[in-house]
Amino acid sequence: MRLYAVKTRLVRAGDSLVDVILKSLKEQHLELEDKDILALTSKIIAYAENRLVKLSEVKPSGKASEVAQHFSLQPQFAELILREADKIYGGVEKAVLTLKNGILTANAGIDNKNAPVDWVVLWPKAAQECSRDLREEIMRKTGKCVGVLIVDSGLAPLRRGTRGLTLAVAGFKPVRGMRREKDLYGKPLVITQHAVADDLASAAHLLMGEASERIPVVLIKDAPVDFDDGVYGSEDMMTPLKECIFMGSFGY
Repeated sequence: MRLYAVKTRLVRAGDSLVDVILKSLKEQHLELEDKDILALTSKIIAYAENRLVKLSEVKPSGKASEVAQHFSLQPQFAELILREADKIYGGVEKAVLTLKNGILTANAGIDNKNAPVDWVVLWPKAAQECSRDLREEIMRKTGKCVGVLIVDSGLAPLRRGTRGLTLAVAGFKPVRGMRREKDLYGKPLVITQHAVADDLASAAHLLMGEASERIPVVLIKDAPVDFDDGVYGSEDMMTPLKECIFMGSFGY
C-alpha cells in the first residue's frame, strides 16, 4: 500500500472539493486510478459546506454556563456542544465526552483548531451523502472508480493523542468480518472484526497532521480492502452500546 500526501490551497465555503483535489493532484504529478482511495479531512468538507460558527454570536443558555464552568470551557462553546451532541456522558477539563451520530467523540466534533479566531468548525452536515456525491462526481469528471474516506481525529480510552476516525465511506466495505476465519492454530475467530476504514483513516491521519500542514487529502493506492458500490455511515461501523466493551463496562 502506498500513501501520498496531497497539499491543497485553503478551501472556502462554496468551493468544489473535487475541482480542488483534481487540480492539486495534477500539480503534484499524482495520477488517479481505478480502485484508488481518496481520504479527506472532515474539516475541508465542513469548510466547503460553510459549517463555521462565530462564537461571539452564540447566546449561551443557563445549562451551557453550568457546563462551561464545570469543564473550563467558553459558555458559547458549551452551548454549541449542547446543540450538537446527541448525548453527554461527562468529561475532563476542556473536553466533554459526547455521543454524536453514533460516534463517541470529544465536544460533539466541534473544533476551534484551524479555524479563524472566534470561530469554530462543526462536523459536516451529512458525511455519508457527501462521500457518495464526491465519488460520483469524481467518476463523472475523470472516469475513475475510486473509494472515498472521510476522516476526523478521534481518541481511544486511556491512550494519549489523536488518531484517525472514519465518519463515512463510499466505494469499499469499512469493516471486514473475521468470524469465519481461523487463527494460526486452526481455532475459529469468535468475535473479531477488522476496522479496515479506521485503519486507513489512521494511516492518512499520520500524513495529514494536526496543525498547519495543509494536507487535507491523502491518496491511497493498493489498499487491501473489499471494493463495492456501497455508501456507509457511522451507523454501519458502530457497535451497539450493550455490546461495546467500554460502554457496557460503565453501564451506559
